[in-house]
Amino acid sequence: MSGDREGRGRTPEDRHEADQRGREGEAEAAMFLAQRGWRIVAERVKTKAGEIDLIAMRPGLVAFVEVKWRARAASLNDAIDERRLRRVAAAVELVWQDYATQGEDIRIDVILLAPGRKPTHIENAWMPFG
Repeated sequence: MSGDREGRGRTPEDRHEADQRGREGEAEAAMFLAQRGWRIVAERVKTKAGEIDLIAMRPGLVAFVEVKWRARAASLNDAIDERRLRRVAAAVELVWQDYATQGEDIRIDVILLAPGRKPTHIENAWMPFG
């Protein structure tokens, strides 16, 4: 693919393909979570601070999930960093009250996906509220 990782310099076709892969990855992550007892309550929640890929619930817990898909498993090592997690945390701060009720815990999780590899679920990847 042409361009750098952040999408600057990509063609519209490259961006469309990346968006499509992202949607497929989010669907795979949602299925992965549902198979483990999570209920997906929202997808692609847009805020002025950024987008939250998935919001999932279990009794007493709401997880705001960042999904990263890469064509090669080796690229997953660089898929998530503090800057990206801060952006997700900023988005979560704007909407968490819409999804969590008093007494429920909230957290930010990450799911890493690559072809031929089991999804990696990183719980509590970032905890902006405590």
